[in-house]
Amino acid sequence: MREPEAAEPDYWTFVDHAVRSVSETLPEVDPDAMRLVMTLHRATDLLSYDLHARLGEIRLNESAQLSSTGLRLLLVLSASGPLELRRVAALSGMSRAAVSAAVENLAANGLVGKEPSQEDRRTVLLHLTPEGQETFARCFAAYNAGEQHWAATLTAEERGQLVGLLTKLMQTQDVQRRA
Repeated sequence: MREPEAAEPDYWTFVDHAVRSVSETLPEVDPDAMRLVMTLHRATDLLSYDLHARLGEIRLNESAQLSSTGLRLLLVLSASGPLELRRVAALSGMSRAAVSAAVENLAANGLVGKEPSQEDRRTVLLHLTPEGQETFARCFAAYNAGEQHWAATLTAEERGQLVGLLTKLMQTQDVQRRA
């Protein structure tokens, strides 16, 4: 009697499929580390895609919508006040070039302003405009509804454990040196 053929892997079961396949051909590979990173990567991609799609439904005006990158920068400026570009880059986890490009778009839509620093006139500080503050509040509320949807899958205790484990993972010396 023939065994039934295994179903084709889907997005999630591909992790197990890939780990099994690679472990058979490359015995030096750590399958647990591979499974951990692939699962984290795929979960992050799925969450990001879903939350970005929710933002796509929000229009800034007739011709523009707020990207997830733009929202990330508005969050940094809303939470931290006027900042230099390099500090916005560090807090957002983005390169200076990416922040600079995104800031130009946000400034063109009247959401972010630029002004010289009082301490050093050569330094430019970025800040939210009143329209940027209103847009952030409106858009982040919609974004957070998506965050709540995903978080509701876990109990409060599970959410705390997951955040604790991810924090522990991110506090490794290697990660700190590269950041």
